[in-house]
Amino acid sequence: MSANPFGEFPNGVYINWNQFCYQMLAKGEVERIIIDPGTNIVRVILHEGAIINGLRPIMRNYILQVPNVNNFEIKVREFERTIGISPGNEVTIVYERPSVTPIVLTLIAVGIGLYFLRNIRVGGPQSILSSFSKAKYTLVDPASANGANSVRFKDVAGLKEAKVEIMEFVEYLQESERFLKLGARLPRGVLLTGPPGCGKTLLAKAVATEGNVPFLALSGSDFVEMIGGVGASRVRSLFKSANKLAPCIVYIDEIDSIGKKRGGSQYFNGEMEQTLNQLLVEMDGMTTRKGVIVLASTNRADVLDKALLRPGRFDRQILIDLPNLEERREIFEKYASKIRLAEPPGDLALRIAQLTPGMSGADLANVCNEAALHAARKDKTFVTSKDLEYAVERVVGGTEKRSSSISAEERRMIAYHECGHALVGWLLEHTDPLLKVSIVPRTTNILGFAQYLPSDQKLYSPRQFFDRMCMALGGRAAELIKFNHLSTGAQDDLKKVTEMAMAQITEYGFDPVVGHLSFPKKDSEGMAKRPYSKRLANTIDARARLLVKEAFEATQALLNANSDKLDLLANSLIAKEVLNNEEIEKLIGPRPYKKNN
Repeated sequence: MSANPFGEFPNGVYINWNQFCYQMLAKGEVERIIIDPGTNIVRVILHEGAIINGLRPIMRNYILQVPNVNNFEIKVREFERTIGISPGNEVTIVYERPSVTPIVLTLIAVGIGLYFLRNIRVGGPQSILSSFSKAKYTLVDPASANGANSVRFKDVAGLKEAKVEIMEFVEYLQESERFLKLGARLPRGVLLTGPPGCGKTLLAKAVATEGNVPFLALSGSDFVEMIGGVGASRVRSLFKSANKLAPCIVYIDEIDSIGKKRGGSQYFNGEMEQTLNQLLVEMDGMTTRKGVIVLASTNRADVLDKALLRPGRFDRQILIDLPNLEERREIFEKYASKIRLAEPPGDLALRIAQLTPGMSGADLANVCNEAALHAARKDKTFVTSKDLEYAVERVVGGTEKRSSSISAEERRMIAYHECGHALVGWLLEHTDPLLKVSIVPRTTNILGFAQYLPSDQKLYSPRQFFDRMCMALGGRAAELIKFNHLSTGAQDDLKKVTEMAMAQITEYGFDPVVGHLSFPKKDSEGMAKRPYSKRLANTIDARARLLVKEAFEATQALLNANSDKLDLLANSLIAKEVLNNEEIEKLIGPRPYKKNN
């Protein structure tokens, strides 16, 4: 082997820019260049058998220091073009992440060694993983549960049936003899299900206070670890502690974190399956002990494993659903009592409850808070009904965006669109009463809206569906009548109309051609399902298009017959930006159908 023509240093063989460019790169001896973005070091690797100045170098790897590693590739490519290097000799340039230096690796190894040494000296080898395998729960002792911040059942507005059901389990723990005399066995678990924000966790806090037994609370995510076997060990640790405190209640919030269907998801790994299996055994297995009730909550009950939901583990499922009108009134009164209102909460409660269908308890709490914030920004001493109505609109549609740049033509089209909705809903029988119509843009990309006073109706007839479809199509029909062209403003309306049309045909059996059939959207495993033939699918699509077409033609006919009222409403809305119920009634007269069926 010939001598090395370059200087050799302790950290490697270093070269300068001229040596790299003219003795290596220009002669096509460079095979690969590795750029390290974390430093100013570039590694150059030569071809096997490379010749430099007529000599074969001892090493193939060389180091080049550059001022700016980010511009290095640009300079290399410019040099290649300058010397006219052939495409076949182009150099491969590779970027690598900064490597961890030996000093850092040494420090990490020393730290890990000291940690293990400390655990071995203090508690022996068994204590090394004890911090991972021990369940970290919050214990609410009955002796200290009645503090100032405790939650009692009287503090939970609404949920009357749910409170009665869950108190049965608490009574069993407190007066078990009364039940045992009749041969009743100790229930193992209660599962609280329902949409987010409806009071599941709040109800569990009340159970912790009212139960008068030890209450162990933790989240489902507290069991989740990437280390194999740790989740199952934490489950064993939890129930071991619970058995010592029995009778007691174990509360697992968001149990879907560990209770998903086994093997039904690509995200379900072996560690999660072990954790779930251990939970199943602890709740009802060969060595199950008495005196421990598991209370759990989730808003995704459909993803839970069937073995977890069966009687003997979760004996009862309690639905905590969205509050109805009366429950919304109670919840509003509860949260409104915490802010300074200009009038008693009872006078406003029914009004706000009517304006907030579909809202959860958390939404109503947010409405009260937003109203107080709005009043404070206006330097008011009390929160008024106007502040509360503003808060409802803000929670539903976002804040007003009056600075939004909208042309006069677009503004006019938006006004006719919203007045089309409002007028059709005003004239038809089976629609909700109109509260206001607005063309003030909002931060949620809403350019205008018509606000109604919906009811808590559960059952609908085909005629009611048809009127609601007409009301949803009123905006697009008004655009076509007044401007003779369409816009993208009806996208959300068309989505709702399509859903209503398909639901009538495929779910409710309203179509005379398809018949009294109902097809589920998903199967028992939660997967999309279409249990009908291609021929029937074409029939369903055709019937849905026909139903929407009939609704749109009826809407056009209604607006054409009341074109003067549409113009009057739109011009007034352009001038005022917002029209309420009373102003609309003065413009076009009272609503023909007062009763909302």
